[in-house]
Amino acid sequence: MKTPKAFQAIETRDLTYFRDLVPQSAIFIDAENLEKYGHDETEDLQFNPQVVLKPASADEVSKILNYCNARNIAVTASGARTGLSGGALPLFGGVALSTENLNRILEIDERNLQATVEPGVINQVFHEACKEKGLFYPPDPSSWGSSFIGGNLALNAGGPKAVKYGVTNAYVLDLEVVLADGSIINTGARVLKNSTGYNLTQLMVGSEGTFRNHYQSHFSVFVLSKHNMLFCCAFLRLLKPARAVSAIFQGGNHSQWNGVYGTRQLTIP
Repeated sequence: MKTPKAFQAIETRDLTYFRDLVPQSAIFIDAENLEKYGHDETEDLQFNPQVVLKPASADEVSKILNYCNARNIAVTASGARTGLSGGALPLFGGVALSTENLNRILEIDERNLQATVEPGVINQVFHEACKEKGLFYPPDPSSWGSSFIGGNLALNAGGPKAVKYGVTNAYVLDLEVVLADGSIINTGARVLKNSTGYNLTQLMVGSEGTFRNHYQSHFSVFVLSKHNMLFCCAFLRLLKPARAVSAIFQGGNHSQWNGVYGTRQLTIP
């Protein structure tokens, strides 16, 4: 079995290349920032990178990855660093590639119920932008007020609404991704059914960044419901809550449960 080649440490010539590629304000080598980007919310683990880069375009991401791939420099994608599974930890030092400057909602297509966003968009910001147009994007992880769409994709995030609406992968139509060698590809198409080639989109979602750094995401969204209700229930036995959810789903039309339309008796086995 061939022994993997050790990653190269960042040298002066590497920093010179990065400074020629991105603005000085997008490069960080000071101790404070290296420590900041050396951890996420995974326990008490710390692995500092040697440099933090904040590209602002797919072209910059592509050139960084192409260069680092040729030089055998480790690159770790870094988003909001709210994850609990270590996906943003720069285990081998090298470059922490932050998506913070890739934070635009490029399009919300109301007619086709689709949206195109960059990976640094905060989940809640995307939710609210959709809501302003009468649309609804369901995945809402507990960190939705700070986590990035890119991290949601990497972890296939869900949230409370996942019980009814499913998790992130149910809404991804297509990804524009930058591979390790700098190549830029699209994984799917902006249609609900696409059987042309392998399903690379679903291969990427939930991959924890091990396959790619994605630059754009194309999502499907819903028309926003006119009524939204939250209710709280107390249960004396552990299995009752799960059975209650099942009973509600089996109950049919959700409008029958809304107080505006009256109440309905639930029988929980």
